[in-house]
Amino acid sequence: MPLARTRAEQFDDLVLDAVEDIERRWERELAGVEFAVEDVPWVDHTSPDEVVLDPDVLDDGSIPLARVLPAHRENGREVPPRIVVYRRPLEIRAHDRDDLAELVRDVVVDQVAVLLGRDPDEIDPTG
Repeated sequence: MPLARTRAEQFDDLVLDAVEDIERRWERELAGVEFAVEDVPWVDHTSPDEVVLDPDVLDDGSIPLARVLPAHRENGREVPPRIVVYRRPLEIRAHDRDDLAELVRDVVVDQVAVLLGRDPDEIDPTG
């Protein structure tokens, strides 16, 4: 009998599915980009262009759904760009698993668009 997958593992699978689909089209541009999942964000509200905010909530305390961390140098080494997706804020907004899968895909598309400086419709014309 297979072991049941945790909600966190199921969420990781949704992110991986979205990333793999987008990477098929943007493989060259996304080479070296890291994707990660964290349970909750560390909120500092210093980079409003780097987060996807709930459109129904004003920027005065809303919770990020994801964040783009640009490439940078740290301790003398290059750190690649990273897209972090936050599990709990997305799970809270989703009505069911299908809704969660759609939200995850939308957030990943939006963050790839921010990173590449493109329109989300260009990243995922089917969205």
